[in-house]
Amino acid sequence: MKEIGGYFELENLISDEYYSNLISLNSARNSLLYLIKVKNITKLHIPYYLCDSVINVLKNNKINFDYYKVNSDFTPKFEGKLKKNEFLYIVNYFGQVSNEMILNFKKLFKNIIIDNTHAFFQNPIDGIDTIYSCRKFFGVPDGSYLSTDIKDVKKLPLDKSKDRMQHLLGRYEENAFDYYKQFQTNDEIFEKEPIKQMSRITHNILGAIDYEYVRRVRNKNYIYLYQKLKNFNKLNLNIPDGAFCYPLYIENSFEIRKKLIDNRIYISKLWPNVLNEDRDKIALKYSNNILPIPCDQRYNEKDMEYIVDIILEELIKEMGE
Repeated sequence: MKEIGGYFELENLISDEYYSNLISLNSARNSLLYLIKVKNITKLHIPYYLCDSVINVLKNNKINFDYYKVNSDFTPKFEGKLKKNEFLYIVNYFGQVSNEMILNFKKLFKNIIIDNTHAFFQNPIDGIDTIYSCRKFFGVPDGSYLSTDIKDVKKLPLDKSKDRMQHLLGRYEENAFDYYKQFQTNDEIFEKEPIKQMSRITHNILGAIDYEYVRRVRNKNYIYLYQKLKNFNKLNLNIPDGAFCYPLYIENSFEIRKKLIDNRIYISKLWPNVLNEDRDKIALKYSNNILPIPCDQRYNEKDMEYIVDIILEELIKEMGE
């Protein structure tokens, strides 16, 4: 029976999602699991340079997998042949793998899955399974979009996000530091979450975002960092559309990371699990030395200037020693 009257719930906001035509699930890892199930994938070939959440999904669901190396330009260094139900999992690191390159990989390997969790604004290609993460780009508690030709989600339960909002609301009204534990707890929940449809709360927030503004700010901030730091960066980078972050590769980046964190500029260490893996030297170096500099829609050119000044000061100090 429908409830009428009483106190108000959260308002329904503008419903204008960026990928309203794609499947919407509760997490990127579950988008991968969905693909594995509906496509009857028997084996997945994954890069060494990868977050452990994907690896854990495969292990927890007893999915057969093996590793391949990546080239210095972030493309797969895969020389094997895929059998009928085997797929190559290609990560679009920092948005550096273009759609033109992806089409070439499709011709070469046929069975591929594209991980666009670092490239929200890079549109999927028809006929190529593509995964997106909402949490990596926006202030939402969960959510993933999936581009695939098998859309069998109606029987999946609907996720509920109300108990995963504390860190978002806490940082919005107060600060990040005091709610970091809640953020970590929220992250851990997804390890055991089954495949569900995206929650109404997440849909509601995603429908009200000004995506062109987000894209424009990210592009402007990225270009500023690119221009100021390219002479120090050991990576040869393209300029992606609506960048995830600016990846700055500097040997022995520990001191710069520490200096940034001391100034409340939080630089995550992408995929520290790779540090336990010495079979791919490039993955090991990248995990150790790439600093993912924030350039998202929360910040402006002054913020970028502040970050650059700290980095350059530390670099100049190191060169003088």
